[in-house]
Amino acid sequence: MLSLPQAEGAELVPLGTVPDVVDAVALGEAAAGLVPIENSIEGSVNITLDALAFGDRIQICAEVIRPIRHAILGVAGTSLDLITDISSHPHATAQCREYLARAMPSARVHAANSTAEAARDVAALGDLAWAAIGTELAGKLSDIEDRPENATRFVLLGKERAASTGADKTSVVCFIEKDRPGSLLAILHEFSDRQINLTKLESRPTKERLGEYCFFIDMEGHADEPPVQYAIESLRTKILEVKVLGSYPRAEHPGA
Repeated sequence: MLSLPQAEGAELVPLGTVPDVVDAVALGEAAAGLVPIENSIEGSVNITLDALAFGDRIQICAEVIRPIRHAILGVAGTSLDLITDISSHPHATAQCREYLARAMPSARVHAANSTAEAARDVAALGDLAWAAIGTELAGKLSDIEDRPENATRFVLLGKERAASTGADKTSVVCFIEKDRPGSLLAILHEFSDRQINLTKLESRPTKERLGEYCFFIDMEGHADEPPVQYAIESLRTKILEVKVLGSYPRAEHPGA
C-alpha cells in the first residue's frame, strides 16, 4: 500500500477482515482501505466482490498488483518436521496446496480471517507445532508458493471517484431483471459496439434466488468519459441496475 500515492503520510491501521475494511471506509472511520480482489492462481476474492456489489458509499479509487511470496512462519526453534498444524487465510493455503501436499502431507490446515491474524495467533501461542502461512515480510522458514509468477491485485477503496488519467479502468456490476436467452450478450454488445475492451467478466450469485446472478465487468476507460459513459447510460435503459464500482488508474503488472 505504501507504493500508492494516496498512502503517502497516512497512518496504516490493520483490520481483521475485508468487511471490516469496507465498513471502516463506508462509516468514515478510515479515509481509504486496501483489500485484495483477485489472485493469479485462485481467481477472484469473492468476499471483496460481494462487499462491493451489495454495499454502498464506497468506490474503487486505485489498483495495485503485487507479486506474492508466501512463507511458513513459526516460532523460534521450530522446524518443518515439528509442525503439525498450519493456520492461514484459505486463499493463501490454496496458493500453496502443492507444496503442503509434498512437504507437509500430515499437517492439519486451519482457516484464519487473514494471513496477518494467523501470524499473530501463532506468535501468541508460542507452540513449536504451530505455524502460519504469510508473506516474506513477516519472516520465514521457507518459500512455499506453488507458482513463482503468483500475484495479487489489490484495490484501494474510498468515497470519491478518481479523476481520469487517460489510462484508466472502470469496474461495474450488472443486475438483470430476469434470466433469459441473450441477456448477457445484450450487455456485452453495449461494449463491443463501442470498441471498449473488457479485461474481466465474472458472474456471482445475487444472494436472492438460486440461479440468479449478477455480472462483474472490468473495462478499459473512465466512466466520466465516452464511450464508457454512453455504454453505461444505454445499459441502464435495458437492465435492472448498473452499479459503477469505480474508475481508477490502470496498474501495470510487475514484469510487464
